[in-house]
Amino acid sequence: MLFASLAAQASPLSAQQIKDLQSLVSQLNPIQQAWVSGYLAAAAQLAGGQAPVAAQQSNESAVLTILYGSQTGNAKTVASKIKAVAEQQGISVKLADIGSYKTTQLAKEKYLLIVTSTYGEGEPPESAVAFHKFLFSKKAPKLDGLQYAVLGLGDTSYEFFCKTAIDFDEQLAALGGKRLHARADLDVDYAAQAASWTETAVQAFAPELKQSAGNSAQVIAWPGATATVGHDSAYNKETPYLAELSVNQKITGRDSTKDVRHIEISLADSGIAYQPGDSLGVYFLNDELVVEAILAATGLNGATEVQLAGQTYSLKTALTEQLELTQSYPSFVEKYAQATANSELLELVKDKTALRQYLDNRQTLDVILQNPAPLTAQQLVDALRKQQPRLYSIASSQAEVGDEVHLTLGVVRYDAFGSTHFGGASGFLAERLEEGAALKVFVEHNDNFRLPDHETPVIMIGPGTGIAPFRAFLQERDQAGATGQNWLFFGNPHFTQDFLYQVELQDYLKRGVLSKLDVAFSRDQAQKVYVQDKLRLKAEEIWTWLQQGAYLYICGDGNKMAKDVHQALLDIVQQQAGFSAEEAEQYFDDLRQAKRYQKDVY
Repeated sequence: MLFASLAAQASPLSAQQIKDLQSLVSQLNPIQQAWVSGYLAAAAQLAGGQAPVAAQQSNESAVLTILYGSQTGNAKTVASKIKAVAEQQGISVKLADIGSYKTTQLAKEKYLLIVTSTYGEGEPPESAVAFHKFLFSKKAPKLDGLQYAVLGLGDTSYEFFCKTAIDFDEQLAALGGKRLHARADLDVDYAAQAASWTETAVQAFAPELKQSAGNSAQVIAWPGATATVGHDSAYNKETPYLAELSVNQKITGRDSTKDVRHIEISLADSGIAYQPGDSLGVYFLNDELVVEAILAATGLNGATEVQLAGQTYSLKTALTEQLELTQSYPSFVEKYAQATANSELLELVKDKTALRQYLDNRQTLDVILQNPAPLTAQQLVDALRKQQPRLYSIASSQAEVGDEVHLTLGVVRYDAFGSTHFGGASGFLAERLEEGAALKVFVEHNDNFRLPDHETPVIMIGPGTGIAPFRAFLQERDQAGATGQNWLFFGNPHFTQDFLYQVELQDYLKRGVLSKLDVAFSRDQAQKVYVQDKLRLKAEEIWTWLQQGAYLYICGDGNKMAKDVHQALLDIVQQQAGFSAEEAEQYFDDLRQAKRYQKDVY
């Protein structure tokens, strides 16, 4: 229609030229069309043969750099979708993991967009630690020529919600950058808000970055649920694979204080591929008994229809399949209090510290059961947030197990308020899902937790279920016939009850796949011994391995263990190399930048 219209008008082009132009344009995608349009516009304004070069240089300089700092993959996915939206508008985009970004480049950036999660109690995700330190260091440059925007992903159940995004946003401004679009801090159910923020953010950058003014009317489209941005499979968080539970085996002893399961899941015919270091996302069904108890407490009929994210469900289905009933978070208490006019809860939400203490040992279901009150089905659904899949470090290598995936699952179980409480996914996998039954899963790739080449030595520190990825590492290196040495530090309460994968590890040790194995069973002697204590005992040898280029990995509890281990490592390099505390920190920052110090903590 466009070319027919051109031909009908008084066009300066001949009929053949219009035909040739139509043939060329039909072969170009929208981004290529935008580039050609910008090229021709620049050529018309500039002189002779210099025009194409000048236009090309202009386009090269007008690039939007998008950095993502991701702990579980969400920020990477959102950043990839923002890239797609920007490119629809003819904007040239450079997308990068913030952990791989060269900080020396920051002073040269003109247009920057950062998407970042926040880990734990206000800490940057592992991949963003070095960038965060650089930004707040004396080395940080003046950024008077920078225009930027920041998007934060977080969880309101944590006290320091989206703190890393706040830090980046405020520090970029303090260094002279111009905030081109206001920051948004998004909770776990972020999809709709992320799409809305992206639309306005891209529009804010567009006047500076568009390669062609002719694109101004183009419709922005947020990639939908079927998009496979950043994935090599048709299956992802939005479109999980319906897999089968093959094995659920308890691997702690009868008298253990822990219930740890070895889980095997069939991925047959899925085409799903994963690497050691990746995680498996698991969707779960809430306990039917819990759902019935909530319906009874609120006086609601499970057959009542409700709306959730534009879809219609029965209330019972929504509570069973779609909504979070275990993990607790402050916003639910506030919404539930308002919906039920509960004066005690309304007073409680005014005191953030008291509210967090209240939620320490309460699941969402406890708040409802302890404060029964009538409300509408839709009010209940609106107060709850959408269930998020749980991520588990993969404990297998496809080189060994083929179309299976293995997990090392710690079951969350505790008694409170007269009943036994289970974790959402761990209770589902360990207690309610039978072998042979179906479950929805997807692979979350983690490029920040990877093995080096097969010749490089590795030191792996993984107490408790933190052993999971290192089982995958050992399987991978065993199958590859790797020559690099492998040293594992493992810890748990008792040797007889809690030595996970003992037979496998002893076989690896016997065959030389595992070069060294140091174990710390904390409760088997009067004085507690942990993996960090074992590290200090081997200080000289650890330093030798590091000097020989060893890669260092930590997996497991991030709140205490990982911090204690990091401190032990700092002490070791200070002692062995004579470093100051500041030099020791810099040493590990440099290792992190070189991908030789990697963490998978939770």
